[in-house]
Amino acid sequence: MAREGRGSLVERPKPPAELTCEVHTVTFYSETTNYLVAKVQAKGEPGVVTIVGTLGLVSPGETLFLRGQWTTHSQYGRQFAVEYFEQRMPASLTGIKRYLESKQIKGVGPVLAGKMLAEFGDKVLDVLDEAPEKLLVVKGITPKVLEKITASWNEQREVRGLMLFLQTHDVPTTFAQRIFKHYGSGAVQKLKEHPYGLAYDIHGIGFKTADAMALKLGFAPDCPQRLEAAIIYGLFTLSDAGHLFYPRDELLERVDAMLGGVGLHLLAEALENLDLQKKVRIESLPQQEIDHAVYLTHFYNWEREIAERLWAISSHPAPMPADKVAKIMPSVEAECGIRLSSEQHLAVTQACTNKTFIITGGPGTGKTTITKAIVRALDKLGYKVRLCAPTGRAAKRMTEATGFPASTLHRLLGSNPGGGFAHNEEHKLKADVVLVDEASMLDVQLLLSLLRALPLTCRLVLVGDVNQLPSVGPGNVLGDMLDSGSIEQARLTHIYRQALESMIVVNAHRVNEGKFPVQSVKKPPEADFFWVESDDPQQVQEKIVDLVAERIPRTYGFDPRRDIQVLSPMHKGEVGTQALNELLQARLNPSGRELVRGKNRFRQGDRVLQTKNNYEKDVFNGDLGWIVEVNPHAAELSVDFDGRTVPYESADLDELALAYAVSVHKSQGSEYPVVVVPIVTQHFVMLKRNLIYTALTRARKLAVILGGKKALGIGLGAVGTTKRFTHLRYRLQETFNR
Repeated sequence: MAREGRGSLVERPKPPAELTCEVHTVTFYSETTNYLVAKVQAKGEPGVVTIVGTLGLVSPGETLFLRGQWTTHSQYGRQFAVEYFEQRMPASLTGIKRYLESKQIKGVGPVLAGKMLAEFGDKVLDVLDEAPEKLLVVKGITPKVLEKITASWNEQREVRGLMLFLQTHDVPTTFAQRIFKHYGSGAVQKLKEHPYGLAYDIHGIGFKTADAMALKLGFAPDCPQRLEAAIIYGLFTLSDAGHLFYPRDELLERVDAMLGGVGLHLLAEALENLDLQKKVRIESLPQQEIDHAVYLTHFYNWEREIAERLWAISSHPAPMPADKVAKIMPSVEAECGIRLSSEQHLAVTQACTNKTFIITGGPGTGKTTITKAIVRALDKLGYKVRLCAPTGRAAKRMTEATGFPASTLHRLLGSNPGGGFAHNEEHKLKADVVLVDEASMLDVQLLLSLLRALPLTCRLVLVGDVNQLPSVGPGNVLGDMLDSGSIEQARLTHIYRQALESMIVVNAHRVNEGKFPVQSVKKPPEADFFWVESDDPQQVQEKIVDLVAERIPRTYGFDPRRDIQVLSPMHKGEVGTQALNELLQARLNPSGRELVRGKNRFRQGDRVLQTKNNYEKDVFNGDLGWIVEVNPHAAELSVDFDGRTVPYESADLDELALAYAVSVHKSQGSEYPVVVVPIVTQHFVMLKRNLIYTALTRARKLAVILGGKKALGIGLGAVGTTKRFTHLRYRLQETFNR
């Protein structure tokens, strides 16, 4: 024990254990993550030992030198968790035989392996290394087979060297296969010469990892390669916050601070070089009084292309007379069972007659009613209408509301497992009208993908609430399109009487105006809104668990696991999603078959969230599902997404998170019977008016806010503080007015 500070004892970390072993069998291997489970025979250890870790694919018969820690798994017992490893050639004749028979060398199977061993004995691997042409004496090895064997052997040797190099320079070996695939032969030498290429070329490796490796290799802290890569990294980081460009001086100051002060003049030179290489675009934007706006080149191109494509669709003739729409409206209203107001009537007519049209408004203003009427009217007029939304849950709501099938945008465009879409510039969608709901969630890339897939004859109708949080991805698409005035639009402001009976709707509009919410005059179970005042995060945490697990289900009859959703502004802290998910899982789903992955425990019956787009599985960031099957031994589980069962292997589990509590951002495009929202000063960085508004508008039947006046006041007062640097608004004006 070592004493650290006054009165505290800190246990020293255990030194790593070492193990030299021969691989017996590979139990599990993921090509995606290089995570491996294998049985080995180790010196000094009786029987076979289980090793686990990110090693890449090893082969039976190989000798490994390992460093790591002995651990005890609750189900599988004693294991050796690998932190460092070296792959060595098999040392024994048995090991060599097992290695050759493992089919890791292309062209060599058990029969040929036996012949090679009979000819060369334990020297066969030396022959492969030094004089592979000698293998031609083995019956069955032709020049063509030898070529295949040699290529496979050399590739394995290269990958081994690459993995050792990556380990030495603290780069996760999970990227070894991807790096080798990109750089090919001589990957190590290429990394030594251009280490910052990793940050550009390999998805998942950022500037910081490449930078640490480069500095370890001896690159100077102020070398041009480093400064250019840091600027690109800075722009990508800012795009994560929604920006398409950033003012030059502010950008260089941020990058200089990140690098510890290398000098603004050197960074300015690096930026000029990037401009010459066409990796960035620098533009003067007088409309925004910005002299030097710095774009990543693809964002610059995307913004301009969006403006051009919207103009091309809007200006392409496809007449639809208003009187033609007016004639069918009585039958549309009758079939839908609705009576449109004059404001709604006008919106429906304009949506049908314009090539591009936007409908925006808050809760209770009739967006759903108008959408239903538009779809029915266009269908009656003989148009092929395609309905879509950015998320599966929003698409499902569209189907329920309109009676017409709707899909996610990704599914409509035909997402490909390798990225990109089946419907694009070359293969247009077959549609006369595309109507997109929850359009506030569209980022520049998704909107552009849609526009590329639309024929010029197609109509585009966007429906969304511009006061909600903007898209998670970069851009401010809906806001910029509305503010440009270039796209015909209907801004719905009238709240209908029936909606005014809901305190959820009333308070959502109050929040949007910067006013504190008011309590419902009704009592439970008729009341649909509560504000529980509490300033202490620990108390708020306890109240949330009690409300979700006991009080709301008992009073209102809602299912705590399926109907009640906690929405938190942040992930950390007592009332962040991480802590609340652990507590709510323990309370609502305490036992059953489970699978442990890092800090996560996934149990059968858990509600989970997909956190990344997975085109192969056809599930996307924000999709909500329930675990229906768990296989701990195989480290696999299955998730039900709206009636479709999707399998997950061990390598995929990082894409799932518990979803008893999710962030407000992740809730966009979804609605829940009940939402419970903590608003505490601990989350002051994230507290914004549109965040509270978005959280409230996710509730259909009951909304509960827990937090003090101070925290709520911070959020209500924070409006216009999250400006995104975009220029689409002005590009649309220039394009449409030329």
